Amino acid sequence: MNLVVLTLLAAPLFAADPLANFYDSQLKGVERDVMGLAGAMPADKYNFAPSNGAFTGVRTFAQQAKHLATLMYQVSAVALNQKPPVDIGTTDNGPDPVRTKEQVLEYLKGAFAFAHKSIATLTPQNQMETLKSPFEGTIPRVFTASFVTSHSFDHYGQMVVYARMNGVVPPGSLPAPARSAKK
Repeated sequence: MNLVVLTLLAAPLFAADPLANFYDSQLKGVERDVMGLAGAMPADKYNFAPSNGAFTGVRTFAQQAKHLATLMYQVSAVALNQKPPVDIGTTDNGPDPVRTKEQVLEYLKGAFAFAHKSIATLTPQNQMETLKSPFEGTIPRVFTASFVTSHSFDHYGQMVVYARMNGVVPPGSLPAPARSAKK
């Protein structure tokens, strides 16, 4: 019985910080939406990009997904003070060999896992710690947690436009019963 009591008392010591939990819940939301949309887009539409007017020269659907994953890897690596666990390529568009739907989905999945690992290190005590930015200058550690969500939603919005232009309704836009049935 003493072991049970000790275990229950010690559990809060090992629980994730509420600050990290907040940012991680935000990341879980964007992860659900991005992964759902990336899964719903047909493989033969991964190279789709609008090409008229203001859309000239924009990234393809696959490049949008790879770009958001690449920056997620870069920013999370800064917070963890380590290199990304995979090849992220030489540009912010991700590795060239990642081309198929399955490869893009795997690359995205890995980026989200790495970002969750990074966010788990965030605490009120270290949130304002200065880190070298993967872009330019320095950033507070908390930026690494907020950026992965805000930047991902920016590109998710662009991916939604591409999907809808191809007749794909984003799973996150479906009524709740339809979302549940897709699982």
